[in-house]
Amino acid sequence: MSQLASPKLLVTRKLPIDVEARIQENYDAITNPDDTLLRPQELLEKSQGSDAILICTTDKCSPDFINALPESVKIIATFSVGYDHIDLSAAKARGLVVTNTPDVLTNSTADIAMLLLLGAARGASWGEKMVRNKTWGTWCPTGPLGSDVTGKRLGIFGMGRIGQAVAKRARGFDMEIHYHNRSKIDPKREQGAVFHESLEGLMAVSDFLSINCASTPETHNAINKKSLALLPKGAVVVNSARGDIINDDDMIEALKSGHVAAGGFDVFRGEPDIDQRYRDLENTFLLPHLGSATYETRNAMGMRALDNLDAYFAGNEPKDRVA
Repeated sequence: MSQLASPKLLVTRKLPIDVEARIQENYDAITNPDDTLLRPQELLEKSQGSDAILICTTDKCSPDFINALPESVKIIATFSVGYDHIDLSAAKARGLVVTNTPDVLTNSTADIAMLLLLGAARGASWGEKMVRNKTWGTWCPTGPLGSDVTGKRLGIFGMGRIGQAVAKRARGFDMEIHYHNRSKIDPKREQGAVFHESLEGLMAVSDFLSINCASTPETHNAINKKSLALLPKGAVVVNSARGDIINDDDMIEALKSGHVAAGGFDVFRGEPDIDQRYRDLENTFLLPHLGSATYETRNAMGMRALDNLDAYFAGNEPKDRVA
């Protein structure tokens, strides 16, 4: 970055080595080499004199937090595609620029969605336990059994970049693609997928449901007792988006009753302190928020965040500005 004084940047978490090397080269940075999860008050104290903050989804930027930031802070770059941990209204009122990191984690998150779908349908969790716990007995023609994926109907709730990438992968299993989105997408991107104007319409035709929508006030608890009841009996539900889209009580009830045959979840409400009942169920396949957790993707996320910061401090509009 060609300027006399490097911008002062607070980095709240330990980032990939190549990303941190670029930070050190271009910024006067305060980093977090121990990757300690900082409390809001600690972040405010460390942000004194900073021009920018590079945060992660673990850093909750409430209105009170944003209003308490020092006047020197002009931009918040989040190391994530989602930005539901940032109160955008407060940021806009304060005049803060906010950016995210779209595009670069599309494929890795879609891969996880398919892993969840296959793992839940075929009983990967209980199957692995049988091998590890030495409870794998003789072969049995009647059980335990999973469900076929090939040829089934897949409903995608949220047909953005990730939803479309999930659809692309699912077509390799000859799945029939249906989707609900805020609006119908271009037919070239639909690739034959069937649009449903309502979530209710989508649920009724989903042998498998993949949740890929953003977390918004409109989608919070959208997967609840009423919507789950519309699924065909024995459906499989997977979530690689955000935990608060699912009402946990209603989902667990559906899993226990067998109306939902299996669930695959990479994200949870209140993670990592998730509802213990998910762990107790045999028909769940659980992952610890691995959607973007590859070397390539996390590195690309960091570089994308820095691209946005570089653009801002060069006097240009950041590519991924959300506020």
